[in-house]
This record gives sequence, C-alpha cells and structure tokens, in this order.
Amino acid sequence: MTLSLIGGLVVTGATAALVYAFLQEASESFARAEDRVTSRYDTMGPEDEEGWEEFEELEDGEEFGAPEDDGPPADKDATITKCTRDSLINWMSADIKVVNGSTSPASYVVFVSFVDRDGDVVTEGLAVTDDDVAPGATARIEAQGLGEVPAGTKCRIDRVEREAMTG
Repeated sequence: MTLSLIGGLVVTGATAALVYAFLQEASESFARAEDRVTSRYDTMGPEDEEGWEEFEELEDGEEFGAPEDDGPPADKDATITKCTRDSLINWMSADIKVVNGSTSPASYVVFVSFVDRDGDVVTEGLAVTDDDVAPGATARIEAQGLGEVPAGTKCRIDRVEREAMTG
C-alpha cells in the first residue's frame, strides 16, 4: 500500500510539473505572438528617415506603384463575353476578351465579382493572361468564381490591371 501511495504521489507530482511547464510555455508563446502582431501592423514606419526615400521622390498627385501612362485606361481593354452558372455545381464563370489598347506588350489581371439579383457580391474570381498580349492583339481568359451562387447571378468586371512588359 505504501509503495502504491508513493507511486501515485510521484505520478501526480510529475503531471503537475508538466501542466505547469505547458502553461508557462503557452503564456510566453501568447506574449511573443502579441509582439509579432503589434509589429506586423505597425503603421508608424521607421523612426528615422531611412526607408522613406522612395516615397519622398514621388511627384505631387503621383501614386506609388502607378503604371506609366501607356495608352487608355486598362479597364477599357477587358469585356465579359459570356457569364455562366454551372448547372451541376452552381459555380459561376466569366469568359473575358482582352484587347491590348496600349502601345506595349502587356500582361493582364482581371478581377470579376459575381453579384446576385440585389447587386450584392456573392463570390469573386480573377483571370490572368498566360502570355503577354501584343498591342492591338486579343486574348481570351476565364475568371472562375468559388462556391455555389443563386440563380440569376451576374458577372461584373471590378478592376483590370495591365502591366506593360519592357525588354
């Protein structure tokens, strides 16, 4: 009886030590995670001026990362030619025709929203050109929505990004 009592106390003590160590590690892990989240979303920027040179060089009215003026706006380059709801899985897709209206070969990303009868977005998709599209040339791409949508859902181009390819 004494031996089983001592064995039980040893097991209980070991279990308590493991639980304490686990809780201590979890507490430290949460503190480290909070520090990472705080630093990841820190919007103050660097305290010194280093790292901000890129922004200081922008002209008034110029957006960071804005494409160079290379023809008409890219949103005029893409049109939806077909908007379809798959009858088996009820997912939407949009066939898109892209005509490069710029003066340089370019790649395209077309963002599409699939909206219900009330105009609410039910899912989104995007389409990307596989190759560069020559000036005046046409490419056909497809944007696939994710998830089931109700009957009557329509396709809408939200944004077109054109990236001029330079040699």
